[in-house]
Amino acid sequence: MAVRGIRTSFKMSARPVASLDTALDRHVTPRTYHRYALRRPAAPSLIQERPERTLILKDVLSRSVLVVSCAMLAILGSAGAASAAPAVTVKAKIVPIPIDPSSPHSPTYPGTGNILGAGAALEAELKISGTEYGGYPSPITKVVVELPQGTKLHQSGFATCPTPILESHEVSHCPKKSFAGPVGEVLGVVSFGKTRVEEKASIQAFFAPGNKLAFYTEGREPASLEVLTIGSFSTAPPPFGPKFTVPVPLVLTVPEAPYASVLSIRGKLGAAYKQDKKLISYGTVPKKCPKGGFKGKVELTFLSGETSTVEPVVPCPKR
Repeated sequence: MAVRGIRTSFKMSARPVASLDTALDRHVTPRTYHRYALRRPAAPSLIQERPERTLILKDVLSRSVLVVSCAMLAILGSAGAASAAPAVTVKAKIVPIPIDPSSPHSPTYPGTGNILGAGAALEAELKISGTEYGGYPSPITKVVVELPQGTKLHQSGFATCPTPILESHEVSHCPKKSFAGPVGEVLGVVSFGKTRVEEKASIQAFFAPGNKLAFYTEGREPASLEVLTIGSFSTAPPPFGPKFTVPVPLVLTVPEAPYASVLSIRGKLGAAYKQDKKLISYGTVPKKCPKGGFKGKVELTFLSGETSTVEPVVPCPKR
Protein backbone atom coordinates (compact mmCIF):
# COMPACT_ATOMS: atom_id res chain seq x y z
CA MET A 1 0.00 0.00 0.00
CA ALA A 2 1.46 3.36 -0.96
CA VAL A 3 0.39 6.91 -1.71
CA ARG A 4 2.60 8.94 -3.90
CA GLY A 5 3.05 12.66 -3.45
CA ILE A 6 1.17 14.82 -5.92
CA ARG A 7 3.38 16.08 -8.68
CA THR A 8 2.22 19.68 -8.34
CA SER A 9 1.99 21.66 -5.10
CA PHE A 10 -0.49 19.17 -3.66
CA LYS A 11 0.68 16.42 -1.31
CA MET A 12 -0.68 13.22 0.18
CA SER A 13 0.29 12.15 3.63
CA ALA A 14 -0.43 9.66 6.33
CA ARG A 15 -3.03 10.58 8.91
CA PRO A 16 -1.69 13.58 10.89
CA VAL A 17 -2.13 14.23 14.59
CA ALA A 18 -5.05 16.61 14.47
CA SER A 19 -5.57 19.55 16.79
CA LEU A 20 -9.01 20.31 18.21
CA ASP A 21 -9.56 22.99 15.59
CA THR A 22 -8.64 20.54 12.84
CA ALA A 23 -10.91 17.91 14.30
CA LEU A 24 -13.77 20.37 14.32
CA ASP A 25 -13.05 21.26 10.72
CA ARG A 26 -13.29 17.56 9.88
CA HIS A 27 -16.64 17.31 11.56
CA VAL A 28 -15.46 15.12 14.42
CA THR A 29 -17.79 16.32 17.12
CA PRO A 30 -17.53 14.88 20.62
CA ARG A 31 -20.73 13.37 21.94
CA THR A 32 -22.42 14.94 24.87
CA TYR A 33 -24.27 12.88 27.41
CA HIS A 34 -27.17 14.37 29.33
CA ARG A 35 -28.59 13.17 32.62
CA TYR A 36 -32.10 13.75 33.73
CA ALA A 37 -33.56 13.51 37.24
CA LEU A 38 -37.15 13.73 38.37
CA ARG A 39 -37.91 15.70 41.45
CA ARG A 40 -39.61 13.75 44.21
CA PRO A 41 -43.33 14.51 44.67
CA ALA A 42 -44.66 16.38 47.64
CA ALA A 43 -44.31 14.67 51.01
CA PRO A 44 -47.05 12.13 51.84
CA SER A 45 -48.21 14.32 54.69
CA LEU A 46 -48.92 17.16 52.29
CA ILE A 47 -50.93 14.88 50.01
CA GLN A 48 -52.87 13.51 52.96
CA GLU A 49 -53.63 16.99 54.25
CA ARG A 50 -54.84 18.13 50.80
CA PRO A 51 -56.59 15.15 49.11
CA GLU A 52 -58.17 17.46 46.53
CA ARG A 53 -54.73 17.98 44.98
CA THR A 54 -53.77 14.30 44.72
CA LEU A 55 -55.09 13.90 41.17
CA ILE A 56 -53.43 17.15 40.08
CA LEU A 57 -50.03 16.05 41.46
CA LYS A 58 -50.33 12.65 39.78
CA ASP A 59 -51.19 14.31 36.49
CA VAL A 60 -48.19 16.67 36.77
CA LEU A 61 -45.86 13.75 37.51
CA SER A 62 -47.20 11.73 34.56
CA ARG A 63 -46.70 14.66 32.22
CA SER A 64 -43.15 15.21 33.53
CA VAL A 65 -42.20 11.58 32.97
CA LEU A 66 -43.63 11.74 29.44
CA VAL A 67 -41.76 14.94 28.57
CA VAL A 68 -38.42 13.68 29.92
CA SER A 69 -38.82 10.32 28.16
CA CYS A 70 -39.50 12.03 24.84
CA ALA A 71 -36.48 14.28 25.34
CA MET A 72 -34.21 11.30 26.06
CA LEU A 73 -35.49 9.43 23.00
CA ALA A 74 -34.85 12.49 20.85
CA ILE A 75 -31.27 12.79 22.13
CA LEU A 76 -30.58 9.08 21.61
CA GLY A 77 -32.05 9.27 18.14
CA SER A 78 -29.91 12.27 17.15
CA ALA A 79 -26.79 10.60 18.53
CA GLY A 80 -27.52 7.48 16.49
CA ALA A 81 -28.02 9.53 13.33
CA ALA A 82 -24.76 11.40 13.89
CA SER A 83 -22.77 8.17 14.18
CA ALA A 84 -24.59 6.25 11.42
CA ALA A 85 -22.31 4.57 8.91
CA PRO A 86 -22.49 5.58 5.23
CA ALA A 87 -25.03 3.70 3.14
CA VAL A 88 -23.44 1.18 0.75
CA THR A 89 -24.93 -0.66 -2.23
CA VAL A 90 -23.18 -3.30 -4.35
CA LYS A 91 -24.23 -4.75 -7.70
CA ALA A 92 -22.27 -7.74 -8.98
CA LYS A 93 -22.49 -10.15 -11.90
CA ILE A 94 -20.43 -12.98 -13.35
CA VAL A 95 -19.29 -12.25 -16.91
CA PRO A 96 -17.04 -13.75 -19.63
CA ILE A 97 -13.26 -13.24 -19.36
CA PRO A 98 -11.64 -10.63 -21.62
CA ILE A 99 -8.94 -12.02 -23.90
CA ASP A 100 -6.80 -8.92 -23.36
CA PRO A 101 -7.41 -7.45 -19.87
CA SER A 102 -5.21 -4.46 -20.67
CA SER A 103 -7.76 -3.36 -23.30
CA PRO A 104 -11.10 -1.86 -22.21
CA HIS A 105 -12.89 -3.23 -25.29
CA SER A 106 -11.35 -6.67 -25.58
CA PRO A 107 -13.35 -9.60 -26.97
CA THR A 108 -13.98 -12.42 -24.50
CA TYR A 109 -13.15 -16.11 -24.32
CA PRO A 110 -16.02 -18.34 -25.45
CA GLY A 111 -17.33 -20.78 -22.86
CA THR A 112 -16.60 -18.45 -19.94
CA GLY A 113 -18.98 -16.46 -17.75
CA ASN A 114 -21.85 -17.43 -15.47
CA ILE A 115 -21.55 -21.15 -16.12
CA LEU A 116 -21.16 -23.72 -13.34
CA GLY A 117 -17.51 -24.79 -13.07
CA ALA A 118 -16.35 -22.43 -15.84
CA GLY A 119 -13.77 -19.68 -15.85
CA ALA A 120 -15.26 -16.24 -15.34
CA ALA A 121 -14.65 -12.59 -14.51
CA LEU A 122 -16.45 -10.59 -11.83
CA GLU A 123 -17.99 -7.23 -12.68
CA ALA A 124 -19.08 -5.01 -9.80
CA GLU A 125 -20.28 -1.52 -8.99
CA LEU A 126 -20.13 -0.12 -5.46
CA LYS A 127 -21.86 3.09 -4.40
CA ILE A 128 -21.47 4.98 -1.13
CA SER A 129 -23.68 7.77 0.19
CA GLY A 130 -23.53 9.78 3.38
CA THR A 131 -23.22 13.30 4.80
CA GLU A 132 -21.31 12.68 8.03
CA TYR A 133 -17.97 14.00 6.68
CA GLY A 134 -18.51 17.56 5.52
CA GLY A 135 -21.59 16.62 3.51
CA TYR A 136 -20.00 13.50 2.01
CA PRO A 137 -19.28 9.91 3.13
CA SER A 138 -16.46 9.28 5.60
CA PRO A 139 -13.22 8.14 3.87
CA ILE A 140 -12.69 4.38 3.45
CA THR A 141 -9.85 2.81 5.45
CA LYS A 142 -10.35 -0.90 4.67
CA VAL A 143 -12.23 -3.13 2.24
CA VAL A 144 -13.00 -6.83 2.84
CA VAL A 145 -14.58 -8.97 0.11
CA GLU A 146 -15.72 -12.57 0.67
CA LEU A 147 -16.55 -14.65 -2.40
CA PRO A 148 -19.06 -17.53 -2.51
CA GLN A 149 -17.96 -20.91 -1.19
CA GLY A 150 -16.64 -23.11 -4.01
CA THR A 151 -15.08 -20.19 -5.91
CA LYS A 152 -11.55 -21.04 -7.07
CA LEU A 153 -8.75 -18.53 -7.63
CA HIS A 154 -5.66 -19.64 -9.54
CA GLN A 155 -2.83 -17.10 -9.86
CA SER A 156 -0.13 -19.61 -10.76
CA GLY A 157 1.18 -19.07 -14.29
CA PHE A 158 0.18 -15.40 -14.47
CA ALA A 159 2.89 -12.76 -14.65
CA THR A 160 3.19 -10.39 -11.70
CA CYS A 161 4.11 -6.72 -11.65
CA PRO A 162 7.31 -6.35 -9.57
CA THR A 163 6.90 -4.59 -6.23
CA PRO A 164 9.47 -1.83 -7.02
CA ILE A 165 7.50 -0.88 -10.14
CA LEU A 166 4.22 -0.82 -8.25
CA GLU A 167 5.67 1.26 -5.42
CA SER A 168 7.26 3.71 -7.87
CA HIS A 169 3.85 4.07 -9.57
CA GLU A 170 5.49 3.47 -12.96
CA VAL A 171 2.81 0.91 -13.78
CA SER A 172 3.21 1.43 -17.52
CA HIS A 173 6.24 -0.86 -17.11
CA CYS A 174 4.18 -3.71 -15.62
CA PRO A 175 4.12 -6.82 -17.85
CA LYS A 176 1.06 -6.98 -20.06
CA LYS A 177 0.14 -10.41 -18.66
CA SER A 178 0.11 -9.02 -15.10
CA PHE A 179 -3.10 -7.07 -15.78
CA ALA A 180 -5.84 -8.68 -13.65
CA GLY A 181 -8.70 -6.96 -15.43
CA PRO A 182 -9.65 -4.00 -17.62
CA VAL A 183 -9.35 -0.45 -16.30
CA GLY A 184 -12.20 0.68 -14.02
CA GLU A 185 -13.44 4.00 -12.68
CA VAL A 186 -13.56 5.67 -9.27
CA LEU A 187 -15.67 8.73 -8.46
CA GLY A 188 -14.54 10.63 -5.39
CA VAL A 189 -14.52 14.00 -3.66
CA VAL A 190 -11.30 15.96 -3.08
CA SER A 191 -10.72 19.12 -1.07
CA PHE A 192 -8.98 22.43 -1.64
CA GLY A 193 -9.20 24.14 1.72
CA LYS A 194 -12.89 24.15 2.57
CA THR A 195 -13.95 23.70 -1.06
CA ARG A 196 -14.88 20.13 -2.02
CA VAL A 197 -15.22 19.01 -5.64
CA GLU A 198 -15.83 15.69 -7.38
CA GLU A 199 -13.06 13.94 -9.30
CA LYS A 200 -13.04 10.90 -11.59
CA ALA A 201 -10.06 8.59 -11.49
CA SER A 202 -9.04 5.35 -13.19
CA ILE A 203 -8.35 2.13 -11.26
CA GLN A 204 -6.29 -0.75 -12.64
CA ALA A 205 -5.79 -4.17 -11.06
CA PHE A 206 -2.49 -6.09 -11.29
CA PHE A 207 -1.32 -9.48 -10.12
CA ALA A 208 1.29 -8.81 -7.43
CA PRO A 209 3.99 -11.05 -5.90
CA GLY A 210 2.94 -13.29 -3.01
CA ASN A 211 -0.45 -14.22 -4.46
CA LYS A 212 -1.68 -10.67 -3.91
CA LEU A 213 -3.67 -8.16 -5.93
CA ALA A 214 -2.63 -4.54 -6.39
CA PHE A 215 -4.90 -1.67 -7.38
CA TYR A 216 -3.43 1.51 -8.84
CA THR A 217 -5.72 4.56 -8.82
CA GLU A 218 -4.80 7.64 -10.84
CA GLY A 219 -6.59 10.99 -11.10
CA ARG A 220 -5.56 14.04 -13.13
CA GLU A 221 -8.18 16.75 -12.62
CA PRO A 222 -8.79 18.78 -10.55
CA ALA A 223 -6.08 17.16 -8.39
CA SER A 224 -3.20 14.92 -9.48
CA LEU A 225 -3.57 11.69 -7.49
CA GLU A 226 -1.59 8.43 -7.49
CA VAL A 227 -2.74 5.84 -4.95
CA LEU A 228 -1.54 2.23 -4.60
CA THR A 229 -3.34 -0.39 -2.51
CA ILE A 230 -2.25 -4.03 -2.16
CA GLY A 231 -4.49 -6.71 -0.69
CA SER A 232 -4.02 -10.31 0.37
CA PHE A 233 -6.17 -13.44 0.46
CA SER A 234 -7.31 -15.76 3.22
CA THR A 235 -10.28 -18.12 3.67
CA ALA A 236 -13.59 -17.01 5.17
CA PRO A 237 -15.86 -19.36 7.16
CA PRO A 238 -18.85 -20.91 5.32
CA PRO A 239 -20.99 -20.02 3.48
CA PHE A 240 -18.17 -18.00 1.95
CA GLY A 241 -14.82 -18.97 0.45
CA PRO A 242 -11.86 -16.81 -0.67
CA LYS A 243 -11.53 -13.65 1.43
CA PHE A 244 -9.75 -10.55 0.11
CA THR A 245 -8.63 -7.82 2.54
CA VAL A 246 -7.10 -4.53 1.44
CA PRO A 247 -6.22 -1.53 3.63
CA VAL A 248 -6.94 1.83 2.00
CA PRO A 249 -4.69 4.85 2.66
CA LEU A 250 -6.10 8.27 3.47
CA VAL A 251 -5.67 10.73 0.60
CA LEU A 252 -4.88 14.36 1.39
CA THR A 253 -4.88 16.93 -1.41
CA VAL A 254 -3.68 20.00 0.51
CA PRO A 255 -2.52 20.35 4.15
CA GLU A 256 -5.23 20.65 6.82
CA ALA A 257 -8.02 19.92 4.30
CA PRO A 258 -10.45 17.01 4.72
CA TYR A 259 -9.35 13.67 3.27
CA ALA A 260 -10.76 12.47 -0.05
CA SER A 261 -14.02 10.50 0.04
CA VAL A 262 -15.14 7.77 -2.36
CA LEU A 263 -18.61 7.92 -3.91
CA SER A 264 -18.45 4.96 -6.28
CA ILE A 265 -16.15 2.27 -7.72
CA ARG A 266 -16.86 0.38 -10.92
CA GLY A 267 -14.67 -2.32 -12.40
CA LYS A 268 -14.10 -5.85 -13.67
CA LEU A 269 -11.67 -8.47 -12.35
CA GLY A 270 -10.70 -11.52 -14.37
CA ALA A 271 -8.03 -12.88 -16.70
CA ALA A 272 -6.99 -16.11 -18.40
CA TYR A 273 -4.28 -17.57 -20.61
CA LYS A 274 -3.92 -20.53 -22.95
CA GLN A 275 -1.68 -23.48 -22.02
CA ASP A 276 -1.52 -25.57 -25.15
CA LYS A 277 -5.23 -25.80 -25.96
CA LYS A 278 -6.44 -25.53 -22.37
CA LEU A 279 -7.75 -22.24 -20.97
CA ILE A 280 -6.35 -21.42 -17.52
CA SER A 281 -8.61 -18.93 -15.72
CA TYR A 282 -7.78 -16.83 -12.70
CA GLY A 283 -11.31 -17.25 -11.33
CA THR A 284 -13.64 -20.25 -11.63
CA VAL A 285 -17.37 -20.36 -10.84
CA PRO A 286 -18.46 -22.90 -8.17
CA LYS A 287 -19.71 -26.22 -9.53
CA LYS A 288 -22.93 -25.95 -7.52
CA CYS A 289 -25.22 -22.97 -7.00
CA PRO A 290 -27.15 -22.77 -3.71
CA LYS A 291 -30.84 -21.97 -3.69
CA GLY A 292 -31.27 -18.23 -4.15
CA GLY A 293 -27.98 -17.69 -5.96
CA PHE A 294 -24.31 -17.07 -5.23
CA LYS A 295 -24.00 -14.84 -2.17
CA GLY A 296 -20.95 -12.70 -1.48
CA LYS A 297 -20.06 -10.26 1.27
CA VAL A 298 -18.53 -6.78 1.17
CA GLU A 299 -17.51 -4.91 4.32
CA LEU A 300 -16.21 -1.35 4.31
CA THR A 301 -14.53 0.32 7.28
CA PHE A 302 -14.54 4.11 7.46
CA LEU A 303 -12.40 6.77 9.11
CA SER A 304 -15.24 7.40 11.55
CA GLY A 305 -14.73 3.85 12.87
CA GLU A 306 -18.08 2.69 11.50
CA THR A 307 -18.49 -0.32 9.20
CA SER A 308 -21.05 -1.08 6.50
CA THR A 309 -21.72 -4.63 5.32
CA VAL A 310 -23.54 -5.69 2.16
CA GLU A 311 -24.22 -9.22 0.89
CA PRO A 312 -24.83 -9.04 -2.87
CA VAL A 313 -26.37 -12.06 -4.62
CA VAL A 314 -25.65 -13.20 -8.17
CA PRO A 315 -28.40 -15.35 -9.74
CA CYS A 316 -27.63 -19.00 -10.50
CA PRO A 317 -26.78 -19.77 -14.13
CA LYS A 318 -29.71 -20.55 -16.41
CA ARG A 319 -29.81 -24.23 -17.25
